[in-house]
Amino acid sequence: MVSRIVQLPIAPGTDAGSTFEQLFKKYKVQIASAAGCIDVRMLRAEGCYFTYSHWEDQESLDAYRHSAIFAEVWPQTKALFHGRPKAWSCEELAHERA
Repeated sequence: MVSRIVQLPIAPGTDAGSTFEQLFKKYKVQIASAAGCIDVRMLRAEGCYFTYSHWEDQESLDAYRHSAIFAEVWPQTKALFHGRPKAWSCEELAHERA
C-alpha cells in the first residue's frame, strides 16, 4: 500500500481556504472512486492544508495523477497556493488498529 501526503500552501480561514474546502467536497467522491484508491482525506493545520490518501500501489496513484479528474482538480487547487506544495509517497510498512 502507498500513502500519499501532500502539503498544500493554502491559508485556512481565507477565501482561498474556503474555496479549497469546497473543491475538496466537490471532487472527493470522484477521487475516492479512482481505481486503486482506498481512502482520501483532507487535513488542516496552522497555515496550510494536507491531503492524505491511500492507494493499493504506486501504479494506481500514477494512473490517478494522469487522469482527467486530476487534470481538472489540480489547476484549480494550484491557483490557490501562496507557496510551493510538498508531497511524499510513502510505503506503508505496518498498520494496526487498537
